[in-house]
Amino acid sequence: MATIKVKLRPSSIAGKAGTVYYQVTHKRIIRQITTGIHILPEHWNRERQCLRHPEADATLQSRIYGDMSLLRRIVEELDTSGAAYTADTVIQHFREPLRTVTMLTFMKEQIGLLRLCNRLGTAQNYEYTMRRFARFLGGDIPITAVTEPLIERFSASLLQGGMVRNTVSFYMRILRSVYNKAVRKGLAEQTSPFKSVYTGIDRTRKRAVGESVIARLVGLDLSRSASLSLTRDLFLFSFYTRGMTFVDIAYLRRENIRDGMIHYIRRKTGQTIMVRIEPEIRCLIERYADGKRPYVFPVLKDEDSERTYAEYRVAVSYYNRLLKRLCDMAGIPQRLSFYTARHSWATAARNHQVPVSVISAGMGHTSERTTQIYLTMLENSVIDNANRGILESLRSTVSSDVMVGRF
Repeated sequence: MATIKVKLRPSSIAGKAGTVYYQVTHKRIIRQITTGIHILPEHWNRERQCLRHPEADATLQSRIYGDMSLLRRIVEELDTSGAAYTADTVIQHFREPLRTVTMLTFMKEQIGLLRLCNRLGTAQNYEYTMRRFARFLGGDIPITAVTEPLIERFSASLLQGGMVRNTVSFYMRILRSVYNKAVRKGLAEQTSPFKSVYTGIDRTRKRAVGESVIARLVGLDLSRSASLSLTRDLFLFSFYTRGMTFVDIAYLRRENIRDGMIHYIRRKTGQTIMVRIEPEIRCLIERYADGKRPYVFPVLKDEDSERTYAEYRVAVSYYNRLLKRLCDMAGIPQRLSFYTARHSWATAARNHQVPVSVISAGMGHTSERTTQIYLTMLENSVIDNANRGILESLRSTVSSDVMVGRF
């Protein structure tokens, strides 16, 4: 069995950094792999074969750990195969292109694939994460160098920078997803480097509003402001359609409306959703009907994916700002956003004794195991009946003519 050691070759010039190299020994034959890592002798712990203060340069130490881990795995694979090999064989396997793929390079590849699949929002989130990680690393590292201590330090650095736990968890989950894809491709061994960092979701402040607030919005006279009227209608459309997200509303196309149903695919999860068109929903669809426009609502204009996504990013900020103005006009103390409509439908459904499984299915949730089980058995009519019950209750709060046609 070959042995692997990491050593520092001192520079011939006094006071200059030496070069780290890996020593592979097999059947008394010694070979060396020179790295591009340069360290001053006083910063190197010869006995432990590592930096004296690894926390001072997490990137370099993680790269050394990753390379050593990869070399040991190669030796283990060669020993397990039973075939004869030499120290040169180990080095040859180490230098194979797939063995040396770096984390940031692999992330860029994943971002490119997401864009090809038109998952522009997810691609942008990956890019945000990659930039944060690259800033922390100060460079790139092999995927095998993504270790538990490195991820712990990255998480700690984000928290120390004032980032809340949910945001840190967001970055951790993306990095974990990329790492797991690399493992499945055989680019790294699964060492579970994310097991010690938080990857959950903390409960945030309550976002839902009651049905009385929805009714107040319905009753607002916005005839003098087309922009505010559209903003209110988009918010109500989200509520009426079981919490359809703003991105799905903005991208909703005329061909998604057929046979008395809205058929669309959630951009976040790829799940197919069908919503029965109730009178309130039909009213809003017809109000903004335009045979020349491919989209149901006048939020987006372009059809080119990149330009359309840029329009969407501007629109979500613009309409959320207008929602704040609606709050002031209606005397609503809570701050509204399009997430509020989604949360409010779920809360209203719960208040009407709708089972949690039905609520989850109606909103297109896919992350809960229980929801997944029920999704395979639940009739869509059950979800639509739940939605009808909520809207019928709302009709009793405001007059039907205002609710369905004249606001």
